[in-house]
Amino acid sequence: MTAEDVEALLGVDKSTVYRMAQDGRLPAIKVGRQWRFPAEPIRSLLTTVTSAPAAPTPSAPAPAPQGALTPEDATAVQPVIDLVSELLGVMMVVTDMDGNPTTGVANPCTWFAERQDDPQVLEDCVNDWRAFANEQAFQPAFRQGPHGFECARALIRDGNQLVGMVLAGGVAPGDWPVDAERDVTDGFYHLTASDRAVLLSALPRVAATISRVARQPDTARSE
Repeated sequence: MTAEDVEALLGVDKSTVYRMAQDGRLPAIKVGRQWRFPAEPIRSLLTTVTSAPAAPTPSAPAPAPQGALTPEDATAVQPVIDLVSELLGVMMVVTDMDGNPTTGVANPCTWFAERQDDPQVLEDCVNDWRAFANEQAFQPAFRQGPHGFECARALIRDGNQLVGMVLAGGVAPGDWPVDAERDVTDGFYHLTASDRAVLLSALPRVAATISRVARQPDTARSE
């Protein structure tokens, strides 16, 4: 596939396609001065995110083994959240059930990017993410955090066990108007009502995809 093909398939601009190819977030090879993308891995990434069945909802959370997502798991799922966060226009992170990040923060909003080295900001976020883990609701919903932006989460399961969360955040509260100028001044992502609904619908599928990727044996990941 050409960069133009990938641009049309993923719905992102060509500069984003080139950037994700250069830093390894999209599988690609360079032929002369042109990037070429293997069709099946690209389509597979998109298909697993948009059409993967959501994990079944149990009646009550099962006890979760802490730290169940390993560093190898985090390395395997990072490309998934890098891609999905750009497609959905939000920042994303995977955490354990204590709210501790197990992946890097993908596609951070401007506000967070400017403050992510501040230990107090990270501590506040981890505490907020831990509170998310303790909520009984299984369907994703937006909740405003201590720094003014909203987050939503979906639970990651391994069989009957809850092993982590995928969080989407950096979103301006829903009662704020969608305004490009405000996006510049407050540093948050401004989503339309339709975009917010798409995000909440996609999160369980993203969590199911992460669960499948994390369960793959190392030999399958390297193929």
